[in-house]
Amino acid sequence: MEDFEALERLGEKLATDFVPIGDIVGDDEVDTKLLRKMAADAERYIAKFSWCQEILESYFANGVGGIFAVFFFRVRSDSDSVSPWIWIMVGDLPSAFLPISDCKSDAEAFRLYCWGMSNWVDFARKGQTGTTAQGVPPVNVPSTPEWAEVLKQRLDSLREIVAPFFGEDSELINSIRMSSQR
Repeated sequence: MEDFEALERLGEKLATDFVPIGDIVGDDEVDTKLLRKMAADAERYIAKFSWCQEILESYFANGVGGIFAVFFFRVRSDSDSVSPWIWIMVGDLPSAFLPISDCKSDAEAFRLYCWGMSNWVDFARKGQTGTTAQGVPPVNVPSTPEWAEVLKQRLDSLREIVAPFFGEDSELINSIRMSSQR
């Protein structure tokens, strides 16, 4: 793991570009409610892990209300192996988290999330469960071909609707899409 203090400084710097969760305002009243609900979902998701002793700071990084959002949390943990800053992805797909040591921006977190979920789809199509060492995040649905197709359709929609909010160009979107069509 990278130097803890360096990760703390990087997280503090990145957080200045994001909106504190309490200050979230969407494009309209409905969007605001959806984003605030997603923020609460992100808080519940990360708090359920035993290593997360306390959420110290929480920010909205990017996303689309009710569909997909990336949040950036600073957490306190009793484990030296847990990064002090965590990206949390929530929405109409399985939630996931990534440490700041794996992603230095919300766009990187979005790409890595899509890549990991595409890997999950590949394994689930064969009825297999991959491991995090194989680039497969834990997903809270059975690894079956049926669930693989449901998640693939949602990933395809995510790439079309949400990727532009992360500054992703069509070439990158297509490369992410191709990885899920293997």
